[in-house]
Amino acid sequence: MKKKARFAGILSLVLVLLLAACSGNNEANTGEGGETAESDKQGGTLVYGRGADSVGLDPINVTDGESIRVTHNVFETLLEYDQNLELQPKLATEYSSSEDGLTWTFKLREGVKFHDGTDFNAEAVVFNFDRWMDPENPYHQGDFPYYPFLYGGFKGDENHLIEHVKATGDHELEIKLKRKTAPFLSYLAISMFGIASPAAIEKYGDTLNEHPVGTGPFMFEEWSRNKTITLAKNPEYWMEGKPYLDKLIFQVIPENAARLNALQTGEIDVLDGMNATDTSSVENADGLELLKRLSFNIGYMAFNTEKAPFDNPLVRQAINMAVDKDNIVDAFYNGLADVATSPLPPSLWSHDDSLEKYDYNVEEAKKLLKEAGFENGFKTKLHTMSNPRPYMPEPMKIAEAIQSDLAKVGIEAEIVSMEWATYLEDTKAGAHDMALYGWTGVMADPDNFLYPNLSKTNTNVPAQNIAFYKSDEFTALITEARETIDQDKRIELYKQAQQLFQKDAPWLMLAYTTPPLAQMDYVEGYVPHPMSNDLFTDVYLSN
Repeated sequence: MKKKARFAGILSLVLVLLLAACSGNNEANTGEGGETAESDKQGGTLVYGRGADSVGLDPINVTDGESIRVTHNVFETLLEYDQNLELQPKLATEYSSSEDGLTWTFKLREGVKFHDGTDFNAEAVVFNFDRWMDPENPYHQGDFPYYPFLYGGFKGDENHLIEHVKATGDHELEIKLKRKTAPFLSYLAISMFGIASPAAIEKYGDTLNEHPVGTGPFMFEEWSRNKTITLAKNPEYWMEGKPYLDKLIFQVIPENAARLNALQTGEIDVLDGMNATDTSSVENADGLELLKRLSFNIGYMAFNTEKAPFDNPLVRQAINMAVDKDNIVDAFYNGLADVATSPLPPSLWSHDDSLEKYDYNVEEAKKLLKEAGFENGFKTKLHTMSNPRPYMPEPMKIAEAIQSDLAKVGIEAEIVSMEWATYLEDTKAGAHDMALYGWTGVMADPDNFLYPNLSKTNTNVPAQNIAFYKSDEFTALITEARETIDQDKRIELYKQAQQLFQKDAPWLMLAYTTPPLAQMDYVEGYVPHPMSNDLFTDVYLSN
């Protein structure tokens, strides 16, 4: 029987497991080289423990990692990033472009069906693009936050990137752009652009958020808010024999310690979001395995530059000097992070490693505050999420450390903590003075870190640029880089942008982290993705 321990209070999961296929003996059948036979990989339920619930399940309407980790297993994109951050085919098997780089032709995968039994084809992709880009489309319901800041607005807007999207055959698609765009193919790999069933969109309308229907390895089954999201195996998935799991359950356990205890007692099988200081206990425990996600994130504290006194760069620079970032990384990341300097992680090309962090210097911070007219400091509020994030493993403790440091230069910061969905709403509405935040990349291009989070075009509420940083010069640099094909030229433009960012200091950079995870040792095939959009297609439970 699949190795699964369950305890009182989770009886329903036990019953599911008792129905899992049994191998008939205690030893798994193996193929050549001792590999587990395909038949012995089939079945079972995996419970993934996490710190917060998803905000929504309509991928075009979400930007948060907790939503994406679910939708990525329900929906599929035309292209995708592999573990090495290289583009690979998914629903599109081939692509080519015209000599001018404006017209792109895609061959689509045949024999694919949506979870509702309808066919995936070129017309389905056109239907999704029409919904995303046209505000007059009857199914254009929601903010669709990622579309406008990648594609220059919506249909009818002056800078809208797309000329047309049309089917040129049952499984052939043409996308024509108005101008060259270096990261265009990367856009098509972003989880937010998962292709949804047109029939489901028509059926559910603005409630698609609670009834997601894609082509992915798992189908949506049930959502118990702030508790669990249950996905079931897609029996008609186009990858023969996959996925292996019968069920995939995302379970919310807000407290890190409680989540680790749930792993140790067998209530969950995989743990995401753990205290870095707990890694040694996982490594030393029988039956547990420590995993590490490749660093592809940034953790920071954003200043609301539209609010005084944070509209003054001297104040922002002073706070950068007042906070002991080395101490925070040493205290709360347990060797799994480095102090950050740039809004681009070191693992991403064009990261400027010549940038130096603001050194911890209380006296210099006081001088800058005095110069800015705040010799006696001021009162403010520091917003923080209550749940752990990959870039912020212990947000309350980090907020308290910042609070303590700011007190040394006369700044009295009140900490305001709230659950994840509300936190996103408040910060995107600009309710904060300062706010802990972060970003895990969803494409391997600097455009994805800089444009959403720092372009002046993304400050309209709800804002992704929660610093409300409105630098014309910075936005011009990253826009030119987006529209430049020459890689060396792009690198130079991004380095100029990073240097300007450091001078303007709209954020206090905290850390680049290597997020730790843990799993039971019977979980096989799970490899944490750098972008946190983990797929469970190849995951199985050993005997």
